[in-house]
Order: sequence, then C-alpha cells, then structure tokens
Amino acid sequence: MNRVPPIVFDRPLHRERLRRAARAKPASFLLDRAALDLDLRLSAVSRTFGEILDSGSPGADAEACLRARFPQARIVRAAPVEASLGRQERPALVADEEAIPFHPAAFDLVVSLLSLQWANDLPGVLAQIRGVLKPDGLFLGCLIAGQTLTELRSAFALAEEETTGGASPRVAPFVDVRDMGALLQRAGFALPVSDLETIRVRYGDAFGLMRDLRAMGAANCLVERSRRPLRRSTLMRAAQIYGERFCDPDGRVRATFDLVWLSGWAPHESQQRPLRPGSARMRLADALGVAEGDPQR
Repeated sequence: MNRVPPIVFDRPLHRERLRRAARAKPASFLLDRAALDLDLRLSAVSRTFGEILDSGSPGADAEACLRARFPQARIVRAAPVEASLGRQERPALVADEEAIPFHPAAFDLVVSLLSLQWANDLPGVLAQIRGVLKPDGLFLGCLIAGQTLTELRSAFALAEEETTGGASPRVAPFVDVRDMGALLQRAGFALPVSDLETIRVRYGDAFGLMRDLRAMGAANCLVERSRRPLRRSTLMRAAQIYGERFCDPDGRVRATFDLVWLSGWAPHESQQRPLRPGSARMRLADALGVAEGDPQR
C-alpha cells in the first residue's frame, strides 16, 4: 500500500509569499551564495550538458550561472511563481516542483537551488527528478536543512512558553543531512553524495533576521501554524531572549543557515560499481604485507 506523505507546508501560501517578496525588495543573499557554489561545483565536472532543467529555484541566478557555463545548451527554468527573487532575465515556466511536467529522460542536467526544503514529499520529488534525467545525467541540488534557524526556533519557543503557556510551530522542520544520502539512493540515483555548509549571518537584532525571512518569502507557512495573531508581548520577549542568548561580543546577533548540497547520477552501465561481497581476489593482510591477526598493526 502506498504511503501518503504528511502535508507539512501550505504550499499555496508559500507561493503567495514568494510573489509578495518578489514585488518588494527581495533578500537574495542565500540564493547568491548557492549560485556561486553551483558554478564552483559544475567547474569540477569534466563534461558539457546540452539539455538542462532548473527546477524550482526561486530566482534567475541559477539560470544565469548555467547560461554562462553552457552557452550552447537548451535551458528550461521551471519556477514556483511567475515573478522571481533576484535577477529576472527572461520569463520562466511556472511549474510545481512536486509535479514535474516533463517527459522521462528529457534532460542530462537538473539543478535546484533553495526550493526542495518546501516539498511535502521530498522522496517523491527526488524520484521525479531522477525520472526526467537521461542515463548518466547529473542532479545537483541545494536545500536549507539541518540546524537552520535553531536560534530563532529556541527564542520563540521560550517566549511563547512564558507569555502564552505553550509553543506553536513557527520555524519549519528541516531534513537531517544524515538522511539525504539514503533518500538519493531510494530515489534511484547512483553515486549519491551529500555535504553540508554552515553559514552564519549577523544582524543588529532579531527583527533584522525576521525582515530578511519575509523578504525571502520564507515566513511561516506550516499547515499546523497558529491562526491567531502573534502577541506583541511574545514577539518582544522572543527578540529579547534572542539577544540575550545568541549575541556576539560586539552586540550583534547571529543566525545559522545550513545549506545541504546533493548530487547523484542517473544510472548508466559506464559508471563504477562496487564489487560484490566475497569477490575480492586478495586478502587485506596480504595487500598490507602483514600477518593476519598481527597485534602490532
């Protein structure tokens, strides 16, 4: 029996907040950083790609990087909303990354920047990405995960406990990086790799962080969020706790963002495969030139 994934995020609300952020002055520093990292990672891949999909990235920075690196490629940008954060170079195809609208084996490179963390069914999305890749095609993705915004989560939990007697969900749950390799394997990727980069951003106070989150379209869109207006006393107490607990010696506060990078290849017969258990032709002790069971080694 197929398991129905839980609905964690109100995705229509998230898309509306992305539109609102794009109409104002967006905060795109995380997207800018991810696009720079994407270019660096692609520089280490010794091949070119002709059919490329940018799936779900809420800005045109990934597309700009891809066009600069692969000027002859056909690049399709499927964005979550018609307006984008960051540079807007050309109209994007509006598509839901939880229902990728392309034929199987259509692309030899798929990238996705800072979008997958909003998926209710991340294993299903990864499986769809695997499905639209040609054999020996590459997937490169970056999502917010791990201990991101742990400071804000802690400050709000304590403030609500004090002012209302109970906490409501305000910061999204994020995937543990230790699970990502297994999710890539489950989706059918070969040679899966995941790694984490922690970025700490500093602000004058917690309100600066909250303004940036709204300007990213990243405000609370949890299905289980409280529908009651946030009390001013709770907000002020959360900012006070944040300043007390997460302040650097110069008086500025810090915010943690964990960016998890994923890569995997669509299987192909040319790729390396691990040997079957028991197929080795030499003992490890012989290869090391020691006696088996030697207590001195």
